[in-house]
Amino acid sequence: MSRILIVEDEPAIAELIGINLKHAGHAVSQAQDAAAARSAVDAVLPDLVVLDWMLPGLSGVALARHWRSQERTRDLPLIMLTARADESDKIHGLDAGADDYLTKPFSPNELLARIRAVLRRRSPESLDEVVVIGRLSIDPAAHRVLCDEHDIKLGPTEFRLLHFFMTHAERVHSRAQLLDRVWGDHVFIEERTVDVHVKRLREALAPRQCEQMIQTVRGAGYRLSRQASAGSR
Repeated sequence: MSRILIVEDEPAIAELIGINLKHAGHAVSQAQDAAAARSAVDAVLPDLVVLDWMLPGLSGVALARHWRSQERTRDLPLIMLTARADESDKIHGLDAGADDYLTKPFSPNELLARIRAVLRRRSPESLDEVVVIGRLSIDPAAHRVLCDEHDIKLGPTEFRLLHFFMTHAERVHSRAQLLDRVWGDHVFIEERTVDVHVKRLREALAPRQCEQMIQTVRGAGYRLSRQASAGSR
């Protein structure tokens, strides 16, 4: 399930998109203008934004440029959905940072297909593919983790945390970034919660000596490293 924000000032269109996205299994939130959209993204980083061009106040193009200029949102997947169908408008929207551009009137099925394609390109962690890093493998569809072909039992939060680490191997993630990407709505969650779940994850991996793969980077956060996967078995 992906978290998708719909930024659209026409309620009927927003409702149509929302219904189709929910039927496809996504979690949906809505904003009717740029200010509300910025507040929503500041509170919870979505997996993708469906963004209208013509909005009250700040335009969708200006909003896309703003998000692309910020470190936290520069990789946020954006699909622009607009009545502006000229080629020059499409180029303008894509140059502003949109990953895809769909004109109104539109087919909900086509929008869903484009959302899947963008998530596949930009967010591999949202897919159900098996991921293998060193001695560890994780199968999201079967909700199964193996180390040296031995089952590792994880709670749901530790499973999501490990999945995120494995789909972003070698990258350092701050506690705030992990709260965004693993917990989603982090407004009422303390950053120390991340430490607790990292500790639980390491404890679950320890019997197979795979806990060394989860590394603490002092002053920066955590990462999963392939280099630590060749430890004693």
